[in-house]
Amino acid sequence: MFFKKKKIDKIEYDEENWKPVMRCSICNGERVAGLKNIHTGEFKDGTLISNDHDLEEFMKKYGIDEITKEY
Repeated sequence: MFFKKKKIDKIEYDEENWKPVMRCSICNGERVAGLKNIHTGEFKDGTLISNDHDLEEFMKKYGIDEITKEY
């Protein structure tokens, strides 16, 4: 009653030039989800992923069903 579930607004992005990617560190296990430019390889940080809930929120925010991992 006191706490309402946050409504997540969907963010639009250029799907022809950007793709959602999760960067994973082999050394310390850190995961960062963001968008990667298909042509230049530029990566824009989106969210630090510390648990599955963070990943679900990122995917809802960008309206995606699956995400690729990069090491």
